[in-house]
Amino acid sequence: MDITGLWSLQCMMFLLAGAGAILKRKGILKESGKTVLTDAVLYFFLPCNIINSFRMKFDSKILLRFGAVLFLSVLVQIVSYVLSRVLYNKRPHAVKRVLQYATIVSNSGFLGLPIAEGIYGAEGMMYASIFIIPMRIMMWSAGIACFTESPDFKSVVKKIAVHPCIVAVYIGLFLLLFQTPMEAFHAGFMTHLPTTVQTILNIMGLAFDRAVRSAGSCTTALTMLLIGMMLSEVSLKSLIHRDALFISLMRLIVLPVLTLALCRIFKMETYLTAICVLMTGMPAGSTSAILAAKYDCDYVFATKCVVISTLLSMLTIPLWSMGFS
Repeated sequence: MDITGLWSLQCMMFLLAGAGAILKRKGILKESGKTVLTDAVLYFFLPCNIINSFRMKFDSKILLRFGAVLFLSVLVQIVSYVLSRVLYNKRPHAVKRVLQYATIVSNSGFLGLPIAEGIYGAEGMMYASIFIIPMRIMMWSAGIACFTESPDFKSVVKKIAVHPCIVAVYIGLFLLLFQTPMEAFHAGFMTHLPTTVQTILNIMGLAFDRAVRSAGSCTTALTMLLIGMMLSEVSLKSLIHRDALFISLMRLIVLPVLTLALCRIFKMETYLTAICVLMTGMPAGSTSAILAAKYDCDYVFATKCVVISTLLSMLTIPLWSMGFS
């Protein structure tokens, strides 16, 4: 992606986030509306976008790239987990738990996927969807354990297996791998039907396809509106916090650098390296504040970590992207 296109994307995201902040401050978007929009994005719009990203001509190289991205992501999660266990032992317990979680879990699912699509297109989002699978596993296991007891294996598997974004990956992989047999079956099946029925089925199929594509295209706009709503709730003066700045450094600089080093060691393609580094360099997960509040932790500090890392990511994401342009 050229520099002009990258900065155009970044400006668009700033404008959408600004619109979300203004609408929230004016009271047009209510606090309850934030929850509704979040659920709508996670359970409908983002899954539709993930499915759309898998709609391309199948190539055997894609499976090899899937394996490479998945392997690299597992290594990144292992490194993140180790760092979370050794870096924060001198911090107060309430702060330590938030920092550990924010080191393990980023906002790569909610914010990273739309950005990956904006910078690297549908194919980039497809690989990004594969990259975040290990993080989702850690999110519902080691991540939850930062605030409470480790959940049992059955609960972890259930939460991961039925997560809408993971289900979308299943559907996308099915469509990608079996597109040729499906097209052949569809052509053979349709020839045995009356012309009127064929027309109706074609119209319904086209309408469904357009509905999924249309819903998926809304993801970036809705995501940035929600980010803007979140940023509007915290004053800039209150954001200056040493530990919040430290976790921002970890998430936006240190972990991406380590990811880049791993990619270089294993000689990954530049294109895949760029996606892995970008997805690793996402801000702290917004669930940090939600879980901190739920388990009587320092949710105010957690909110600061999310907000300041998100603000700073608006600068670091273009810089990382330009490094591979």
